[in-house]
Amino acid sequence: MDAPYRKINGETGIQESMYLEELSNKAQVVSCIFSLKEGVGALAKTLRLFEEKGINLTHIESRPSRLNKEDYEFFINVDATCSKELDEVIASLKTQISGHVHELSRNKAKDTVPWFPRDIQDLDRFANQILSYGSELDSDHPGFTDPVYRVRRKEFADIAYNYRHGQVIPKVEYTKEEKATWGTVFRELKTLYPTHACREHNHVFPLLEKYCGYREDNIPQLEDISRFLQSCTGFRLRPVAGLLSSRDFLAGLAFRVFHSTQYIRHSSKPMYTPEPDICHELLGHVPLFADPRFAQFSQEIGLASLGAPDEYIEKLATVYWFTVEFGLCKQGSEIKAYGAGLLSSFGELQYCLTNKPEIQPFEPEKTALQAYPITEFQPIYFVAESFEDAKEKVRKFAATIPRPFSVRYNPYTHSIEVLDSMQQLKNLADSINGEMGILSNALKKME
Repeated sequence: MDAPYRKINGETGIQESMYLEELSNKAQVVSCIFSLKEGVGALAKTLRLFEEKGINLTHIESRPSRLNKEDYEFFINVDATCSKELDEVIASLKTQISGHVHELSRNKAKDTVPWFPRDIQDLDRFANQILSYGSELDSDHPGFTDPVYRVRRKEFADIAYNYRHGQVIPKVEYTKEEKATWGTVFRELKTLYPTHACREHNHVFPLLEKYCGYREDNIPQLEDISRFLQSCTGFRLRPVAGLLSSRDFLAGLAFRVFHSTQYIRHSSKPMYTPEPDICHELLGHVPLFADPRFAQFSQEIGLASLGAPDEYIEKLATVYWFTVEFGLCKQGSEIKAYGAGLLSSFGELQYCLTNKPEIQPFEPEKTALQAYPITEFQPIYFVAESFEDAKEKVRKFAATIPRPFSVRYNPYTHSIEVLDSMQQLKNLADSINGEMGILSNALKKME
């Protein structure tokens, strides 16, 4: 879901509607969200605009708007071959219907640098363009036939959909059944962490129990965890309704933002989930984001993705898969798990440290080309010498990505600096010189 936003008077702006490319298996589909005021014939009048232009709607979904109680929001998919006609309909929606329109996917022009967020608030522009619409479930999902669970998923999707950067993440009142599901997962995994998880995970986990409400009978709140992470490494959490594209998800890491789900797996299968849920996020990912070295390593992958060509996004996503999700690392004479997919799976956490899977050293150039299954235990795992070593290897790999600039994250302004001019390089040199002065002064005082 990269987004080639126009530039207006030198500032990033949006002309007409949001053009956000979505890297999904729905390449021939354009998705839109539009809102209408509730009224007799309002939807019929809108649909007539599509009909008059010969546009085929392949999907439509509605929900009450949380921003305006008088409005309804409609999510639609249309045939991408009707691109020109869709522009006309969007214009008509704005003038005749007075609705708000957000276009979620459109192919970008070739040979252009893909748009990427420059400021942390830019994450608002794509945080809701998920590959699955949050409340929609596949027919093989454990909760597909459970109407109560599906309604609950919509509630979680609405929280994420209405969230904007800088807001307090809404508190969720989890049900007794949801807490019981969490408790089962929490209890089983905690028995394995001392012997299977890396020392960084085991160091942070008790702190999460002490400060963030990690307990068998309690599902922690994202806001509490986000504040804790910010105090440790500057990482923060942001609610998301479902799966983002690889490009968008990795872009969030560049700002030390982790897009986290709030919903929980279906109670009928507490030890299985076909998608990331809050057990995966809070038990697998969160502890390591509190570790400075792992936080820096994760951010390096995100920074490497900014403006990268599509084929390199796929490679970086694969590197992410075999590290942040399913990575192993050496600690002394032992190998331990640090990947969230392992630390949140009772079965695979045991399996990964047996002699059944193949173990290879982590080399980004080779790892990026490795195929992997998503519905079964991994047949191959890659072992990092350390987080610091992995970070340096990712940084070198990023240098091979063909883009006409380098990037740097400014932690003071929470923005990305594009290093494509001598003035930018001078500013960077001045900043480094200042830091070196502090280091030199500190060393002298220690003599």
